[in-house]
Amino acid sequence: MDRKERLKQVMIDEAETIRKVAERVDYNVMSQITELLCQVKKNSKKVILAGCGTAGQAAKRIAHTLSVVEIPAFFLSPADSIHGGLGAMQQGDILILLSKSGNTQEILNYIPAAQKKGLTVIGVTENENSKLGQAVDIVLKIKIDREPDKWGIISSASTLASISAFDAIAFTAMEETGYTKEEFYLIHTGGGVGDILRKEL
Repeated sequence: MDRKERLKQVMIDEAETIRKVAERVDYNVMSQITELLCQVKKNSKKVILAGCGTAGQAAKRIAHTLSVVEIPAFFLSPADSIHGGLGAMQQGDILILLSKSGNTQEILNYIPAAQKKGLTVIGVTENENSKLGQAVDIVLKIKIDREPDKWGIISSASTLASISAFDAIAFTAMEETGYTKEEFYLIHTGGGVGDILRKEL
């Protein structure tokens, strides 16, 4: 396979992975998560996300998207969490932990404090029988057939699938909470999006 064909194949593989996950994912679980997130702002609570490595980058992206649709959210670094950062977690908040294997120790470290403080803990993993899957309140299973790199192990398509699932959750919650363009413009005056909103409003 020449270079151009390989480049195209990776993109096709990633797109196909998201399509397959869309067929397999448990929409009852996604609906349950959506309902919880719809209540966050109304109840003056927040969403805290965490992950390591590539999962951490996905967690940051999801936190940003939730904030964009007025669901207060932020990423809490695993390194900072065990040095006092867990103090940001308060009763009634929602904690979303991403770990492909479900056995990442830095992510499991959040659970004891979260449970004692009375948070709802959501685990995003491919293995519902993992330590994470067994410890959390809600498991969103995101499992793929194979990553598109030559070894099939570098988290990439699986990460995109997790992000896609939470895009679906965030945009559904945005509609259900009645989020308006006027509210969006209040927090997004910059860039091309700000220019579009300014013209429309």
